[in-house]
Amino acid sequence: MLSPEAKQRIQIALILGMVSSTLYAGHYLFRRHEEDVAQNAGYSNPDYYVYPKKLYPYDVKSAKQLTQQPVWAKEGYKYTYYPYDAASKHVDFAHEAGLLLPIERLEIKDVVTDIPHEAGSRRQMMAVFEKDGKTYAVPIGFEADGQYTIYSDEMLFVEDPHVLYKHWSADVWQAVDQHQVKPGMNELQADFAVGMGVPDSGSSSYEKTVRYPNGGKPLVVVYHDGKADEIKPGAPAA
Repeated sequence: MLSPEAKQRIQIALILGMVSSTLYAGHYLFRRHEEDVAQNAGYSNPDYYVYPKKLYPYDVKSAKQLTQQPVWAKEGYKYTYYPYDAASKHVDFAHEAGLLLPIERLEIKDVVTDIPHEAGSRRQMMAVFEKDGKTYAVPIGFEADGQYTIYSDEMLFVEDPHVLYKHWSADVWQAVDQHQVKPGMNELQADFAVGMGVPDSGSSSYEKTVRYPNGGKPLVVVYHDGKADEIKPGAPAA
């Protein structure tokens, strides 16, 4: 015959087992629910599961992590770069040298700060790189009153996009590398190919018209159900 203490221990074990089973079942159902929500929201697209590495720089020293590996521009024709004199460590803000190209690969040589004439005390944080035998610098943030705002994680990949999006077909990557938009490409692939675009107002999730400046060779792409369907030249900028 069991003692009262033994009965109590058995009851406690049974209760704990029931609680554990309930928690497991609840967790399982929650996970199934989350998967169903993701599926219904369109997350069957493998692109949604790509999580590019971020460096989270918070000052000049931490931003120099950009010099430790190549980087790639996330959005082409968006970021202006300027001539840079390495000897004087001065950025020639008065003369724009160009715009970073779509998925342009850069080797960052240094991260420095400099003050544009019109910026008062606000210092621009600049990533220094070489191109065609010349040295340039592109803004990646600024410092004001001792506080840094750094947006390099938003503008640069620190991992090869070809590896991050290796699930894209060879034909898609060939078009991207040749800066072409082909029928069937999705909007992210088109952005990689020809840079940032501006969607028309009134676009829907099923039909969307996006206008790409494309470095002076404007394109208009009409997407149907997320895929490029119509690709045509756009009107030159006025």
